[in-house]
Amino acid sequence: MRSFDLAPLYRATVGFDQIADMMDRVFANDVSQPSYPPYNIEKTDENAYRISIAVAGFAADDLGVEVKENALIVTARKAEDDASRTYLHRGIATRAFERRFHLADHVRVTGASHADGMLHIELEREIPEALKPRRIAIASADSAAREKDVVDAETVN
Repeated sequence: MRSFDLAPLYRATVGFDQIADMMDRVFANDVSQPSYPPYNIEKTDENAYRISIAVAGFAADDLGVEVKENALIVTARKAEDDASRTYLHRGIATRAFERRFHLADHVRVTGASHADGMLHIELEREIPEALKPRRIAIASADSAAREKDVVDAETVN
């Protein structure tokens, strides 16, 4: 197990507790994470992402996608198979699963689709206006003094 000292992070920053918590959560998990079902995470645009999960053997009704407290939870529960079937080899896994993805702030799920044995979940990062960069006009000292004189003259009249 790796051990990291995050004390320098706490001494030099304010409000980055979530990053430290996320690092603790990632390093606390065992290396032997379940690999079923396989999935891809791709960046489709500057602020858009897609998670593609291989869900062969599952119908759209067997799948569930839920967002709860900055976590995307994908679940699958297969209805009972017909007992009359006899398999000589069963290589397509249709066991139930739950896969969790932690979402960053301001990332929301915009849609999900199921096609060709793949579940595609579309995500988008929406940056609030307050967090977007903005230009601040710089007034010269002379113009600020003139504006004050104008205001003072208006209050006298």
